[in-house]
Amino acid sequence: MTRIVVCGLGGTIAMTATGDGGVTPALGAAELLAAVPGAAGLGLELDLVDVAAVPSASLRLGDVFALSRRIAALLAAGADGVVVTQGTDTLEECAYLLDLLHDRPEPVVVTGAMRPPRQAGADGPANLLAALTVAADPGARGRGVLVAFADELHAAARVRKTHTTSVAAFGSADGGPVGRLVEGRVRFRNAPERRLVLPRPAGDGLPRVPLIVATLGADEPELDRPADGLVVAAFGAGHLPEWWVAPLAGLAARIPVVLASRTLAGPVLADTYGFPGSERDLLGRGLIPAGSLDPAKARILLLTVLAGGGDHERATAAFAAADGLGSH
Repeated sequence: MTRIVVCGLGGTIAMTATGDGGVTPALGAAELLAAVPGAAGLGLELDLVDVAAVPSASLRLGDVFALSRRIAALLAAGADGVVVTQGTDTLEECAYLLDLLHDRPEPVVVTGAMRPPRQAGADGPANLLAALTVAADPGARGRGVLVAFADELHAAARVRKTHTTSVAAFGSADGGPVGRLVEGRVRFRNAPERRLVLPRPAGDGLPRVPLIVATLGADEPELDRPADGLVVAAFGAGHLPEWWVAPLAGLAARIPVVLASRTLAGPVLADTYGFPGSERDLLGRGLIPAGSLDPAKARILLLTVLAGGGDHERATAAFAAADGLGSH
């Protein structure tokens, strides 16, 4: 019998009403599973683990690193797959961080809900059933961490939340979903995607990596306190105000500075525009191109590289590999 472990972190999928009319995380993994029609019909051996009961906006990076270690231990002990239920606010970042640290073939599937359990049309049970189905499917092996939502399957490196309330809130801007569920069966659209896997940091200390977003006419960026790295969400294909260039070049001489695009789709260019503050200018001054990673995912990648003892050179290589331009 296929053994799947369900790790509950909280989030909307686990929320119940409070006295003042709001909702808050309160349901454990067993209660979530009990509300899923058809779960018993999957014929799975299920282990249920309550890891946390928080909205995902309150998850810390250390929590996700710890979850990654726990998942690795569960799989090493014989689990055939893991399902993680959590809030959707930071789901895309959590899934990508887990993916970067997942070096085994067993599937890890992350899911959640946009509507709490007692709201009409609650989507949590359907999403959890889909995640269990995917985690048990042999075709999911070797695909790293997947996100199952609204019967679509997304690669962790490309998925992002695209709407504040829609039950179909998740999409993948570059390439679309990697598969979907049809009549209760998993249908993958392509071969497993090329993945970047990084060493899991040994210690608990994590680097500080701020994210700065460029806006029209904004003053030059200033860090409020020392940082180990920086991600800049630039305009368009990787463009910044001319007066940002010198300060960022100074920072890039001391710490890794990654250039991403705030458009959230498409790559940062490398050799098209040539004006001051263009991608050619900035990359020539030592900034690292994020490729097709959106700013939030670029921050996760840079932070993970630095947490593992990496430097500017290793960060550059990691981003090239993540964008399919370097070694695995």
